[in-house]
Amino acid sequence: MTKQEIDHIMTRMLDSRQNVSDLNITVGKPFQVESSGVLTVVDLEPPFNELTPFQTEVFALNLINRDMRLTETLLNEGSCDLSYQLPGKARFRVNIFSQRGNYSIVLRKLETKIPTLKDLDLPGAFSKMAGEKNGIILMTGATGSGKSTSLAAILNEINEQKSVHVVTLEDPVEYQHPHKMATFNQRELGTDFDSYASGLRAALRQAPKVILVGEMRDRETVEIGLSAAETGHLVMTTLHTVDAGQTINRILGMFGIEEENQIRIRLADTIRWIVCQRLLPKVGGGRVAAFEIMGTNLRVQDTILHGESEGKTFYEIIEAGEAFGMSTFDRYIIGLYEKGLISQETAMAYASRRGVVGRGIDQVKSARGEKTTDIEELEVDSGYRGRQRKLK
Repeated sequence: MTKQEIDHIMTRMLDSRQNVSDLNITVGKPFQVESSGVLTVVDLEPPFNELTPFQTEVFALNLINRDMRLTETLLNEGSCDLSYQLPGKARFRVNIFSQRGNYSIVLRKLETKIPTLKDLDLPGAFSKMAGEKNGIILMTGATGSGKSTSLAAILNEINEQKSVHVVTLEDPVEYQHPHKMATFNQRELGTDFDSYASGLRAALRQAPKVILVGEMRDRETVEIGLSAAETGHLVMTTLHTVDAGQTINRILGMFGIEEENQIRIRLADTIRWIVCQRLLPKVGGGRVAAFEIMGTNLRVQDTILHGESEGKTFYEIIEAGEAFGMSTFDRYIIGLYEKGLISQETAMAYASRRGVVGRGIDQVKSARGEKTTDIEELEVDSGYRGRQRKLK
């Protein structure tokens, strides 16, 4: 395959479905695209019923384009990340990885239009995040849950409102922010810096007010990020965790037991928001985001310092903080169901506490005048007490 042939195949893959988010190239399978969370086969002429190891390897080498650093990383570590531009069509975040001696490729399509808070219909707490002056904002969730998109919307809000210097450290650069009120310098891992820790250390000498770190991957990056937040910078970053409690525990787990108390103190002082994000199947197709949002207050700081205990869990603190923009996943999911965006089955499947979501759905149904149970024809057994007396 030549580069022109690969670009033609990728163009056909993009045009094969609406809402294509990923291109999947795996040995033994035809070319596939992910659309609205579902993998579907792409019909090409001539057909590729089962890709061979040679075909996927040639595809991978064309994407790498003789880059010695990427080639070395792929051979030594078994995978590599890069960005790829399909001229006039789209940009991709690419991961090439080895599996059972063969190469597979996943290309995530990057949106060219910068999302806004309004476009994404994000909760009001996101506007407060854009207004923060310092500290750490953690955006967490599984791969592909939309963390980068939500962070891009916050950065866009800052770009619209503040004349500040923003430095981003990304792998690769996803959204290319234009200079509006803010000045953006966007750096790409491998091209502009060699590790998040070194890039973040250098960023402290580049006079930014806002720093975006693509991912807190290791202890050194977390430590420098905490130092940046303590010295007056606003640091935004991501972690692969499912809720606020797990996020704190993941960070603590990067340090030794003897350092735990000191790290708890630093986290309590610097964390401003922890947002956990999931994508749920939407009624009628597509997906919709659900959030757990936890802002900082005295109760949150105390729980970070001393750990969760009965009656003092992050879940309970978030429940009590709804008036201040906080929200549990369960409350947010009930809201999505009330708006008709998700089905009852989806709501129950993605709930953190099914009892809470079940009661919330029943309340929504009652308010609509709908039935809350399938049980019918219940009657009071008026002769029950009489039969009891006879038995005595």
